[in-house]
Amino acid sequence: MMALTMEPLALSAGLAAGLILIVGLPVVGGLIWAVALGIRIRREEPPTPQEEDQPRLPEGGPVVEAQERREPDELPPRPERLLPHELRTQGSHTSSNQRRRRWHPGASGSFGSGGPGHR
Repeated sequence: MMALTMEPLALSAGLAAGLILIVGLPVVGGLIWAVALGIRIRREEPPTPQEEDQPRLPEGGPVVEAQERREPDELPPRPERLLPHELRTQGSHTSSNQRRRRWHPGASGSFGSGGPGHR
C-alpha cells in the first residue's frame, strides 16, 4: 500500500536531471556574479595603510593611566521633585578617600556564590 502512494511522487531520471539543471544553473550563475561583484568592490576600496601611516608612541613615552576614585555630586535639596526636563548631566568629583576597595575575607563574591555575604 505504501509503494502505491509513493509511486506517483517518484521522478524519472530525465526529469530529475532537468530539475537539477533548472535550479542549479541560476544558483551557480548567482554565485559567479557575487564573486565578481566582490572583486569589483574590493578594487574600489582604499589601499591598506603603509608603515608610515601607523600610529606612533609620543616623544615622552607611553601615556600613563590615571586612577582615582570619584563620588557623585549631590543634588541640591528641592521642595518638589525634579521633572525630566530639569535634570542635567550628573557630575562627579574626586573622592576624599583614594584607597581602593579590597576584598574582605568572608565576604561574598556575588549573589549565589554560597558565601555569607558582606557584613
